[in-house]
Amino acid sequence: MKLYELATTPSARRLNIFLAEKGVDIARIQVDVRAGANLTEEFKAISANGRIPLLELDDGSYLCESVDICRYFDELYPDELALFGDSPLARARVEMWHRIVELDGLIPAFQAFRNLSGVYRDRETCVPAWGEESRARVQAFLPRLERRLAEADYLAGERYSIADIAAYVLIGFLPRLGMEVTSMPHIQRWLARVNGRPALAGC
Repeated sequence: MKLYELATTPSARRLNIFLAEKGVDIARIQVDVRAGANLTEEFKAISANGRIPLLELDDGSYLCESVDICRYFDELYPDELALFGDSPLARARVEMWHRIVELDGLIPAFQAFRNLSGVYRDRETCVPAWGEESRARVQAFLPRLERRLAEADYLAGERYSIADIAAYVLIGFLPRLGMEVTSMPHIQRWLARVNGRPALAGC
């Protein structure tokens, strides 16, 4: 198998942390999306969404979308971590908090960055007003994250999960938006706990 990625992107970072937690090592090919390498006809022919990360399977087929690739590896290499949950209720709670972090945190953060920085202005229309609105939505979400982490050690409860990985990636992305969480003690305590995980050392 081969993983096509750009290691510095949030989606690739989420997947790489997940793979590190699972102890999965895989060949990686860096794709320069800033230069538009993912926009070529050759790349679009193998990627259903034209984006990275993209997993090439041994049979020559492909999987895209970082969470779906995580799910594939979780099924392929089941372990005691159970990063998607270890019971029907746990899986539902992990999915719930993962989606909340994605919809209310990661996606608005990406929209804010793209529209305010204009990093992809050569291929999309940047709307600064939407960037500011998206940034405000991220800012409004952080107190909700703080409240949740005052209630539990991890987002979905007492066990670390992919929801925490997504939130960790979001927090790491905030400086690009001129934002920080140093005044939020519960997030800081959670960050210290997550940073202490051995898998995070190389991510």
